[in-house]
Amino acid sequence: MATVTKKELIDRIADGTNYRRVLVKRVVQQFLDEVINELGKGNRLEFRDFGVFETKLRKARRAQNPKTLQPVEVPEKRTVKFKVGRLMKQKLSDLTGGVIDDEAGDIDEMPESPDEPDTENEATDAAADSDDASGEEQQAGHPSAGA
Repeated sequence: MATVTKKELIDRIADGTNYRRVLVKRVVQQFLDEVINELGKGNRLEFRDFGVFETKLRKARRAQNPKTLQPVEVPEKRTVKFKVGRLMKQKLSDLTGGVIDDEAGDIDEMPESPDEPDTENEATDAAADSDDASGEEQQAGHPSAGA
């Protein structure tokens, strides 16, 4: 599976519309900035047939570091949920020949209180959060580090 960058998308749009690349870049960046601004305000963004972006608050919880098996306090955090729209689901299904599962749907089932267990990715989240808190990020040799 290939990664497509914002620059590549801008180039494709500029080529497909015959607009100057610099104009397309401004429009795309303004669009992305507006999406971020609206999500930051707690607003829901709905693009018919494409999908819906909204933020959800994950409550603080206790998890377990899979390396040390020690309990870790995971602070509450805001996360972005994307629900795939009807048309995108259909197009992706046609392209891949399989049923497209709304992977972000698991956020809807996230526990509302720290007492309820979060069975999906709890250990991974705890390890990542404990690494972030201790400043032991291991991305030095990773190609996307600093990007």
